[in-house]
Amino acid sequence: MPAYVATLVANPAETELSDAAIARVTQGLAGNVETRWLAPGEAVDLIFVGPAAAPELRAAAEELGADLIIQPLETRAKKLLVADMDSTLIGQECIDELAEIAGIGARVAAITERAMRGELEFAAALRERVGLLAGLPIAVIEKLLAERITLNPGARTLAATFRARGGYFAIVSGGFVPFTAAVAAWLGADEHRANRLEIADGRLTGRVLAPIQGADAKLAALRELRARLGLPVSATMAVGDGANDLPMLGEAGLGLAYRAKPKVAAGAHVRVERGDLTALLYAMGVSRAEFAGV
Repeated sequence: MPAYVATLVANPAETELSDAAIARVTQGLAGNVETRWLAPGEAVDLIFVGPAAAPELRAAAEELGADLIIQPLETRAKKLLVADMDSTLIGQECIDELAEIAGIGARVAAITERAMRGELEFAAALRERVGLLAGLPIAVIEKLLAERITLNPGARTLAATFRARGGYFAIVSGGFVPFTAAVAAWLGADEHRANRLEIADGRLTGRVLAPIQGADAKLAALRELRARLGLPVSATMAVGDGANDLPMLGEAGLGLAYRAKPKVAAGAHVRVERGDLTALLYAMGVSRAEFAGV
């Protein structure tokens, strides 16, 4: 049987993993289990010989209040990371922030929520929301970037460490280019892709320029980048939170649903609910001592 690694990741502010607790977990597994701490009290690897679907581990992770990532040990290292932006790398939905300034925040946020849950077709929902922003000055975008758009915890460390280890980091968003350009610069991303807003006389016209960057475009971007870099599927990783991320998450060697909507969490390979974005590094076997910029 092949060797697998189960990585337990806790939120240090809520739960501290202990040697005693991990010993109890490993006692419930058949065969020898090797324990490697990636960050004391926060993240630990349990290396064992299959089967991969170990119900004992899933039950133990829930009991301990930790995220669980199970994958083949041999292919855990990744060379391509494709990340969603809104509510994944950053803590906001940019279109909702624009709508709030335009005075239609609640109306647009309700459409966004339904689209991210997969209840509305993404392209139609995007066009409807952008149409409501017609006339908004583009200067508002710079104001939002300066005052309200914030990176999610662990984003800088994830990007810096992944790239320092020779990985290619791409932001592929259903949002808008002015925001992905700024976030890509903040994080040092290798590239970014997003929707383009039509602008006339310094104001939004209410139209999105074709092609729409939705679920199909995200999936195509992952495939294109994988082919360009000459990587096997197993060397790729994707992270997102919305329904338009699901095809991309399913295509990646490891697809992680980050603080995601229920439909997305159920459909992804892995759910990250407690840890921050550094959980992706722990998933690769990178210890906290190896994090870049820390």
